[in-house]
Parts: sequence; structure tokens; C-alpha cells
Amino acid sequence: MQPGGTILSDLVDRLRDFRNRKVADPAFRRWAARFPLTRTVARRQAKALFDLTAGFVYSQVLHASVKVGLFHALAAGPLDIATISARIGLPLHSAEKLLKAAAALGLVEARAGDRFALGALGAALVHNEGVQQVILHHDILYDDLRDPLALLAGKGDMQLRKYWSYCGEDRDPIALPRGHAEYTRLMAASQAMITAEVLDAYRFDRYRRLLDVGGGDGSFLIAAGRAAAALELSMFDLPPVAEIARQRILEAGLASRATVHGGSFFDEELPQGADVVTLNRVLHDHDDDRALALLEVIRRAIAPQGTLLIAEPMAGTRGAEASGDAYFGFYLMAMGQGRPRSFEEIRGMLERSGFGEVREITTNVPLIARIASARPANAKPANKGRMTVKTN
Repeated sequence: MQPGGTILSDLVDRLRDFRNRKVADPAFRRWAARFPLTRTVARRQAKALFDLTAGFVYSQVLHASVKVGLFHALAAGPLDIATISARIGLPLHSAEKLLKAAAALGLVEARAGDRFALGALGAALVHNEGVQQVILHHDILYDDLRDPLALLAGKGDMQLRKYWSYCGEDRDPIALPRGHAEYTRLMAASQAMITAEVLDAYRFDRYRRLLDVGGGDGSFLIAAGRAAAALELSMFDLPPVAEIARQRILEAGLASRATVHGGSFFDEELPQGADVVTLNRVLHDHDDDRALALLEVIRRAIAPQGTLLIAEPMAGTRGAEASGDAYFGFYLMAMGQGRPRSFEEIRGMLERSGFGEVREITTNVPLIARIASARPANAKPANKGRMTVKTN
């Protein structure tokens, strides 16, 4: 047994090593594919390996389907191939190839009479503009992933770093307004998913004042304000972004109870005294030293009995492991800063920055976001009973 290990873990490791030796043996793989008790597992592993190999092709079928408006074309019901061809602007034979590929991936499904309709996955996408915008945005990510070894080595001119114009110390101040407008639109398009997870999981009407840090175009602040009619609203983001948010909040009719602050939370203090502070998809955008500095800035600004909520996709999420270290790990590496963190890592950072009572609040779809809540370490103990969760 290895030092610090256990008999059980050592046995599990030995069994896994034995499995890997057998799976690596071509003769064993052929035997397993024939033997009735192992055939299903062998076929499932072969399919999983092929899906990894073909994954880029699958994602491009999805990208093409979104780009030509296939799901919107089928939103009202099944159509024949000729009608679909005319609506999405592809020649008949090309439309048929795209439809068959999309059907194989569950995005659409074939119907009688050479017609096609939305599949289960396509139906989930048709009114989800946020996900569709992210899919189209992947053009930039795919360019940066063209040479993954160069990305891993920190070489190359990454386009994502230019797109997210707040990244890096060498950003061009002249380009900031246009850059902020572009990424703010993307964040706004996808913010609805995070907002729904947070507001379904947590009640804000128990608080007096909300401060949303890195609040983007104000989408979350607006939704929280509508969910809690007496809540005072404030947010903080870079000046060009804050100006966008200020206009949207005015249009939403919430200007009388909302204050928007423009600035850099690394260079100046946050507005003081909010009894609930939110960080939605912000912490994982920053390296550890800057993320810790941000938490310390919040600790100085939050009310003594306040609550901090961190909502973002997290590494190690059961059932969504690939989205953490694989997808977000490589995305943030191309972006030039930040990393996905597990709940335990976030807990450690919170405790180092002066927070305590760190707990996880259950969300409906953890793949989209998990929530960590914390209170200042010197706050009075919170009710240790069951966390109140908003229900419809």
C-alpha cells in the first residue's frame, strides 16, 4: 500500500490497471466484442471512442444547422425537403445531406413522406437564443484550437483573447468600447440560462440591497428586480459595459431603484453595504491571484451580515465532468486567463479571503451553473436549518 493511501483505493487502482491492459490488447477487444456478456460494453466503448474522434464533425453539423436557421424553419411543424431547402437557402441535395446528418445526431427526425421535423435536441434549441449564439461564437474558439499543442504551449495569437477585450494587461484602450459591446451582447444572449438557475434556486426578496459584480448588460439585475419588488438594485462593471446596462435598466423601468457603477474592481473599491452580492460567471474568468483579490474586495464591501453568491459552471460536476476541465478548461486557456474550479477549490478561496459558512445551493441543471454561498467570517451564525429554496 502506498503511503497515505488505503487498501481499498490501492485495490481499485490495481483493478483499473488490469482493465486498461486488457482493453489495450487487440485480441481481447475482438474476444470481448464476440462474447455475449461483454459485447454490449465493447460496443458502447467503441461508439464512445468514435464519437470523440468525430466530435468536431458533429459540432460543425450543429453549427451549420444553427447558421442556416434550420430549427427556426421547422419550429411550426414538419416540412418536406424541397420546402426546407428553399427556407434555409441550400440546394436540394445539400439540404438533404444536412438533414440526414442532423437526424443522426437527434437534432431533427425523419417523418413519413420525405418530411423532417424537430428532434428532441432541436426542439430544445429552437427558442434558446443564448445557446444558439454560443454555438455561432465557436467559430473563434475553433480557430484557436486549430493547433491545440500551440495553445497548450502558450504560443500563437489567440482570437478569443482579442474578443474578450478585458483580458490581459496589453489590451488596447481604444478598442475597448467596440470590444465590450461585442462580448456583452454574447453574455446577454446566454445570461438567461444562468439567471433562471439562480432565481429558481434562491430567493432574493429576503434582502434589502443587491450588488451584482461584473453584471454585464444588467440582465440579471433586471430579472432579480422583477422577482423581488422591494429590492434595491446596484451593479458594477467596466465603464463601457456599465453604460449599456444603464440604458437597459432605464428601458426596463427600474431606473428609480437601480444604481449602476462603472469601474474596475481590481483598481477601486466596490459600493458598500449590499446585503447580497452576486458573481455570475465572473470568478472562473480570472486566474487564482486575481480571483482571490476580487473576493477580498467583495469582503470589504459586503454588509457584515451579508451573503455572497457565486454562480458558474464548476469543475468536477457529477454527470458534466467534460464540460468543466475539457470544454471550459480549453476555452479559458484560449481566452488567456481563468480556469474552471471545483466547489471545494472555491470554498478554499472564499475561506482565505475572509468568508465562512460556505455551502452549496442546489440548482436544477448543475451543468449550466452551481451556486456557492458564503457569509463574512465574523458574521453571526446563520440558521443551520434547511436552505430555503424558491419554488414555483
